[in-house]
Amino acid sequence: MTGRSALPFRRALLGWYDSVRRYLPWRESSDFYRVWISEVMLQQTRVEAVIPYFHRFLEQFPSIRALADAPEADVLAAWSGLGYYSRARNLHRAAKQVANQGVPASHDDVLSLPGAGPYTAAAISSIVLGLPHAAVDGNVIRVISRLTNDAAEISAPRTRARFAAEAQRLLDTHRPGDFNQAMMELGATVCLPRTPLCPECPVQRFCAGRAAGRERELPVKLKKAAVTEIVLELLAMLWDGRVFLIRRDDAEKRLAGFWELPPRELFAEVPGTRASEFTHRIVNDRFRVVVWKAVWKAVWKAAAPATVKLEGGRWFDLSELTSLPVTTVTRKALAGLSEAKPAAGLS
Repeated sequence: MTGRSALPFRRALLGWYDSVRRYLPWRESSDFYRVWISEVMLQQTRVEAVIPYFHRFLEQFPSIRALADAPEADVLAAWSGLGYYSRARNLHRAAKQVANQGVPASHDDVLSLPGAGPYTAAAISSIVLGLPHAAVDGNVIRVISRLTNDAAEISAPRTRARFAAEAQRLLDTHRPGDFNQAMMELGATVCLPRTPLCPECPVQRFCAGRAAGRERELPVKLKKAAVTEIVLELLAMLWDGRVFLIRRDDAEKRLAGFWELPPRELFAEVPGTRASEFTHRIVNDRFRVVVWKAVWKAVWKAAAPATVKLEGGRWFDLSELTSLPVTTVTRKALAGLSEAKPAAGLS
């Protein structure tokens, strides 16, 4: 619909959004802190997964100052399980910046926050400040591709720039925050990736892709890289309500400072029982995780036997894990141990 008046499209889309929009906790107000936290959490994460984290995060850090003053380990622990932990670290750094400089008052102010890119800045500045910036995420790209019947490959910079320009042209400047959320809502609930619900679409009459019968072919994107299969064997050593964890090196880029179960080969001399197995995917790596379980005798009070050197880690009470930054793989591994039998010779 490039080149045509966008007014009928805006009216149809916003009328639909006003009547059917989902209840989401961050939509209760246009408070900067709530909107900002939600937008960071929603990056590459499903709404359903974010909602419980959003509630718990705000309970633990009810204000920007509370977040800024918190130790990084507490922030990472609250984020544990959401993945993409650079988001949490950037959020913590940004909270310190906002606490010292004040809440952003412009699009450029939002863009200056650590971890804030064009989409985040546009979303927050439109929803909180009412500024006319189109927010373009994956949902919006899919909607624009179909609306314009554009079969260009969506990872190409020229394509993304063209779609961003079209989103900006369509934007309702009187209600930019609602319009951006309506576009994302449309992509998330109606203009679905594989099976778009075109009969339910409030703007189907404007859709050139639908008119051409190509809606299921769009958008066009490169094939994903091949998935690498990786076997990961972990050892869960349990002792009197405690578990032994090792800490990721601070020099690591992605999970620095996180605690996790040690690799099985690190304590190869410890006999264990194969307890569970599951898969875990990180981008193009698919891990087949095998968990071995070893239960220490409760009579050992202060340490494990002298014949086994447990170096490079610490024993933690299982109750402590909720307040620790623990890797998602480790949380999954420990959650699957309830039915496992104790290791032979150690229980």
